[in-house]
Amino acid sequence: MHTVWVRLNAVVFFGLTVLLCLSILAALSKFNHTSHHQPIIQKLALNNMKSLKNHGGVDRALLSFDLQADMTPAFHWNIKQLFVYVIATYKTDTNPKNQIVLWDRIIENTDPPEKKMLNEKNVFVKYGLVDQGAELRGKEVELSLHWDHMPLTGTLFVGKQKEGTESTFRLPSEYL
Repeated sequence: MHTVWVRLNAVVFFGLTVLLCLSILAALSKFNHTSHHQPIIQKLALNNMKSLKNHGGVDRALLSFDLQADMTPAFHWNIKQLFVYVIATYKTDTNPKNQIVLWDRIIENTDPPEKKMLNEKNVFVKYGLVDQGAELRGKEVELSLHWDHMPLTGTLFVGKQKEGTESTFRLPSEYL
């Protein structure tokens, strides 16, 4: 006869093994989904340049943009939430690649369908476009939409707008 402790040990570790197998299956189920089911981005474009100023030795641009995107295709049963953000990318002589997050939002899986549809007009940036120096004037800036899949179980996945569909604009050559 086995003691109570041996039986309890067998039951607990059997349960943990089943839980591990289910977690592995859940993680494997998302591999094809994230590459084939991309959000639909209709529009991401500059709406208005509010200001471009030099403050404390650094250039700072404040702007607004329009964003229309359907994030619903990015969700499936294993996604808890999406962290969606707009990135501005530009080049300077000092730094060949600069990327700055201008705006972000968290979309939960439990949110209603209308919250998964981003229809933002004239959105003022949450975080200003700030350069490390005074090199923003006259630069070409590219706006792109990125998102992080945060699953219930499994690895994190970062998605972004398809290459060639980003929006570009040129900053003024003089301070506003």
